Amino acid sequence: MDIAGHWSPNFDTRADNRAPDMVVIHYTGMDTAEAALERLQDPEAKVSAHYLIDEAGRAYALVPEFERAWHAGVSSWEGETDVNSLSIGIELANTGHEFGYPDFPAAQIATLVDLMAEIFSRWPMEPGRVVGHSDVAPGRKADPGEKFPWKTLADAGFALWVEPAPLAAGPTLGPGDSGDGVRDLQSALALAGYSIEVDGIYGETTLETVTAFQRRQRPESVDGIADLSTLKTLAAFLAVLKSPSTE
Repeated sequence: MDIAGHWSPNFDTRADNRAPDMVVIHYTGMDTAEAALERLQDPEAKVSAHYLIDEAGRAYALVPEFERAWHAGVSSWEGETDVNSLSIGIELANTGHEFGYPDFPAAQIATLVDLMAEIFSRWPMEPGRVVGHSDVAPGRKADPGEKFPWKTLADAGFALWVEPAPLAAGPTLGPGDSGDGVRDLQSALALAGYSIEVDGIYGETTLETVTAFQRRQRPESVDGIADLSTLKTLAAFLAVLKSPSTE
């Protein structure tokens, strides 16, 4: 595929020179792709990504894949906190939640699928290790957000996604709740990869983590409340994640 080089000075060496085994997907949250490219190449900004894809589907390479780009910030996944050393970061040009949050164009997603195919051919990747920025930094980040088409990526074999359970009336878990039900929820979120303490208390971290899961898997209602739909969707997601074909 055609990828233009717009190289950034903002990178260093991956810890222990380890091979990347996950992908983190972002949106730029800026007015234009050009402005995002400029920032990602600015040495004073101290941020970067391996790739950026603009709205028209043009791809730009900023950091070689074997190097450590600075895209994840303070983050963690499956108990590991140096997500930058583990991952390849891909920025999608999109103004984000603060500036209207448009849909991701089909051309942009088509290029992303092509790029993922190349990345998967080069590195030991698994669909369950393709995540959003909000997954590794719940509460701090919201990208790529509830409009990102995870199903499209999953259908191509480059992510995990399950059909969300329909919204329905019933008991919920939310802030102020505590006990075994909350502990079971936290344990399930931890099994899904989220970094969350299993303490049985539905505090701010649990609220933020449920919100992140909803953005990805149950975007119809993103409120941080663990309703029946959220709980059923989480159980279905874990069943797929832990199935022999994805391990």
